[in-house]
Amino acid sequence: MKNTLIFITILLFFSCREKPNLTKATDKIIETKSHLSPDERFGTLFKDVQLAAVFPDSKTFVDCTPKFSTDEILEKYQVQKGVSNFDLKSFVLENFELPKQFSSNFKSDNTRSPKEHITSLWPILTRQADSITVGSLLPLPKPYIVPGGRFGEIYYWDSYFTILGLQADQKYEMIENMADNFAHLINTVGHIPNGNRTYYLSRSQPPFFSLIVDVVSEIKGENTLKKYLPALEKEYAFWMDGNDNLTVENTSYRRVVLLQDGSILNRYWDDKPTPRPESYKEDVAISKESNRPAKNVYRDIKAGAESGWDFSSRWFADGKTLSTIHTTEIIPVDLNSLLYHLEKMLEKSYNSIGEYEKAKKYKQKAKLRADAIQIYCWKEEKGFYFDYDFVKKEQTSIYSLAGIAPLFFEISTPKIAKTVAKKIKSDFLKAGGLTTTLSNTNEQWDAPNGWAPLQWMAIKGLRNYQQTQLADEIKKRWVTLNTKVYNNTGKMVEKYNVYDLSLKAGGGEYPVQDGFGWTNGVLLKLLSEK
Repeated sequence: MKNTLIFITILLFFSCREKPNLTKATDKIIETKSHLSPDERFGTLFKDVQLAAVFPDSKTFVDCTPKFSTDEILEKYQVQKGVSNFDLKSFVLENFELPKQFSSNFKSDNTRSPKEHITSLWPILTRQADSITVGSLLPLPKPYIVPGGRFGEIYYWDSYFTILGLQADQKYEMIENMADNFAHLINTVGHIPNGNRTYYLSRSQPPFFSLIVDVVSEIKGENTLKKYLPALEKEYAFWMDGNDNLTVENTSYRRVVLLQDGSILNRYWDDKPTPRPESYKEDVAISKESNRPAKNVYRDIKAGAESGWDFSSRWFADGKTLSTIHTTEIIPVDLNSLLYHLEKMLEKSYNSIGEYEKAKKYKQKAKLRADAIQIYCWKEEKGFYFDYDFVKKEQTSIYSLAGIAPLFFEISTPKIAKTVAKKIKSDFLKAGGLTTTLSNTNEQWDAPNGWAPLQWMAIKGLRNYQQTQLADEIKKRWVTLNTKVYNNTGKMVEKYNVYDLSLKAGGGEYPVQDGFGWTNGVLLKLLSEK
């Protein structure tokens, strides 16, 4: 909360210096309400717009920019909504500007190679440093790359995989800009939100910041670690908040969980048990299907969104139905592998500046976490890594590509890695690459979909343990599928159906998005390998 207040103060400071071209009535919007999520800011109007599905995509309204002050819009709404011929959509269009379509004039030329196409897309997906806005966008001080499609803002874990492509294209300044933007968010709001929107402030995403810093250090040398060390520490503090206060009576708090042997591992969480503003109608409908308290369902949905795997059978109590989602009861193997990397990066960073006692502390934390991952997530009988349900005190039964994370971060042993590779080859490998899970639930993070970040983590993880033949086969199939869809459509898309090569993708919350940041990044990285 303290960091959020600091961020609001910064917004107010800049708004007093550089006010946009608005009426005096509208100036008040920056000073009092522009930091609020749209559901808090517009109240009944927000609910009415979202529940009436004024726009086909619930994300449209939360990305709109108000033309007048919040109070003025709400006052007009109270007066006008009682009129017999009142039209809600017309009211919204009169009082809000629709989100800008940045790529509307871009014409794909599929006579170009995929590499040439991706390079031509960087300017389309680039956003310049933001000025203070009166909408939901959280301004960033430096240019950045967005995913594309309906996603016109930066996204946390997407950005690491996009950066792999920027690195292959030697766009080093943009990589550092994005690292600096994430450090800015950590320093102003206390963590990296899901994306730079006010409605994402209550949650984060898989913590890839330490990997982004690692890429910057590869480019500029280890001296740069000192620059990002304070932000790495603050990111760690966000994920570990409350760990010192866990007891056998109170075993969980926010994102930390105390397990029966004294280990502390992490889960996904969200600080506001309300519907996602960008999917308000959908979340209300899900809560009505469940027999659980609505606030519990909403928190589990939003925790699932924090995971980046929104949504997947990984989070479902019955393994197939979204209304049974119980994300906050699960210790994810990939999240804890990521936090292992963050601990190792803190160790490395402190060693680089000669603070060896602090480095030793993080080395020990990383070892304890790696041991706990092996204890709670490895299943010898099934030859794979699984998430852990700490409420039931047992592993979940869902096979997912999250199980590759201990190989990607070199937590596994060679013997175990060989066993995991065998399972990947026998069950996950499909015609177009790796399927996300073995369950087909019509959710986008399940079969039959394949996603670029998981292909990369699998390829890299297998290479870490000399499983190169399988890694090369995954690479070949994924590159072939990406290239085939590009040649047929002129597009790189968010996700792909890896079972049926005649299709672009399978199920999900929203239509397939083109652009697309992490697909571009991973494909360019793979194509650039020698």
